[in-house]
Amino acid sequence: MATTFTPSETLQRWRLSLPLSRDQVMLLMIAINLLFLGIDTYLAHIISGTIVPNEWIPIIFGFVSGVILLVAGLIALRFRMLANILATITLSASIVVGLLGTYFHVARAALPFAPVGERLTTPLLVWAPPVVGPLAFVFVGLLGISAAWVESPVDSGQLILPGGSKLRLPYSKARAYFYTVGMGVLISLISAVLDHGRVGYSEIALWIPIVTGVFGAVSAVMMGALDDPTPFDVMTYIAAMVLLILTGLVGTYFHISADLSLGGGQFVLERFIRGAPVLAPLLFANMGMIGLIVLIKPADRTSPEA
Repeated sequence: MATTFTPSETLQRWRLSLPLSRDQVMLLMIAINLLFLGIDTYLAHIISGTIVPNEWIPIIFGFVSGVILLVAGLIALRFRMLANILATITLSASIVVGLLGTYFHVARAALPFAPVGERLTTPLLVWAPPVVGPLAFVFVGLLGISAAWVESPVDSGQLILPGGSKLRLPYSKARAYFYTVGMGVLISLISAVLDHGRVGYSEIALWIPIVTGVFGAVSAVMMGALDDPTPFDVMTYIAAMVLLILTGLVGTYFHISADLSLGGGQFVLERFIRGAPVLAPLLFANMGMIGLIVLIKPADRTSPEA
């Protein structure tokens, strides 16, 4: 039996009413995420100078899947179930790409013939290809699948599948979104910790994403766990998401400044490719925006045909 999440009057008041529903905005955000993942993966893989065939898979998939989801959004205007199936296949493939990428990155970081206890160490993880980077594809896939399927009634945890069959989840979409946002912030946090570990933590600014990342992850998980969030809980969650957005923007400024300083104050493309990753801090801003999208009012459907 699923645990139904009944939003409190406080949370209901904070939900935003927009022309598009929460799930529609979320799917649009997912499509944009996949397009940017294609760009980000290209910049990360070009560092070696030559992109091998396997490394082209997430790059091409990011661009193609983003376009497919945009097309699915147009199809959904007339044929919602067909669009759901198309989106589910695409997002499931995103999960597979992310898991395979994580495996390849961990394999690159490991020393299989080293003594036990030295085959996978923290220094290896810090200097190896980002082991949590491909998990972004997994996160996007899970979040997108959550958004693609109709929940009827709203906040019941009951999804409508092809043929009219129903799937009852352990908790509602609202809770699933909050938990997934918490997982996404945690992935961004771990990525920042490993990336900044290469230069140490001698500067206070390097601790900012750690503090805001922990705050954001805990706030999102707590919102999913609370049965009756108070006004203070909701405002704390919103503050955490806004701080994540600011962290991403400030971090991007610092990364650009670092790359410019390495280039003698001039734009040098090589420095931007091999220096501080410009798009990396935007993961925090991205998670902050997704977290705020969760507060958009869901479609008031009592059936998938409505």
